[in-house]
Amino acid sequence: MLNATSVNNRKQKQRMTPDHLFKFHCHPGLPCFTHCCQDVTIVLTPYDIIRLKNNLDISSDKFLDKYTIILPKEKRLIPLVLLQMNEEDKKCPFISSDGCKVYSDRPWACRMFPLDLADDGTFRLIIDSSLCKGLNEKTEWSIAEWLAEQGVVPYDDMNTLFSQVTQPLQAEEMKIENADIQKMIFMVLYNIDKFREFVFKSTFLDRFELSDVQIEKIKRSDPELLKFGFDWIKFGLFGQLLFKVKEKSPE
Repeated sequence: MLNATSVNNRKQKQRMTPDHLFKFHCHPGLPCFTHCCQDVTIVLTPYDIIRLKNNLDISSDKFLDKYTIILPKEKRLIPLVLLQMNEEDKKCPFISSDGCKVYSDRPWACRMFPLDLADDGTFRLIIDSSLCKGLNEKTEWSIAEWLAEQGVVPYDDMNTLFSQVTQPLQAEEMKIENADIQKMIFMVLYNIDKFREFVFKSTFLDRFELSDVQIEKIKRSDPELLKFGFDWIKFGLFGQLLFKVKEKSPE
């Protein structure tokens, strides 16, 4: 006979498709409200950082310096960028007794909770009802409804583009010892404000053919500039012909 613990463990391990139904509702009346925002590891994507630094109205430099931990990975060109928890209580720096202070721009991992995405495209619960009382609530969702409600779709779209850079790098384990190239790639991915300065204050636009529409888009929109940056990395590292060099470009 299964006990409650074994049932919860089985539910956690269950692989679920987008039409699968689950019950969940998080609100301040729960005794565990915001407990999931403490002493956790949250990996930030480039798009996460854009949304968060714009929400806080600070530069990429300041956000990276104040709110992140950057961990180099052996044999990997791109480091892990983690959200830094408060030193005194290990809580997320954006959490309060009323909830998340950056809720509209919270990271992908926070939007997904209590779900996680498996490599095969299925989903699973990452916590059980003994720790998360929201799973005992009556509100029922299909996974597809939950993802749409939480605004996951644009994050997934950007993360798919990001994976077009990271997956080839992981597969090839490219060894680039030139520190300037490493710094350039990190800037393109995680320091969008510095990348904009590079594009518009260097000779970049004198070297490559870009339409007026494209120039205006990347000047005004961080997400469009990030997409542009993904293509720039694929051009520079993988040799994909995504940019056209001007015939009379500077040396």
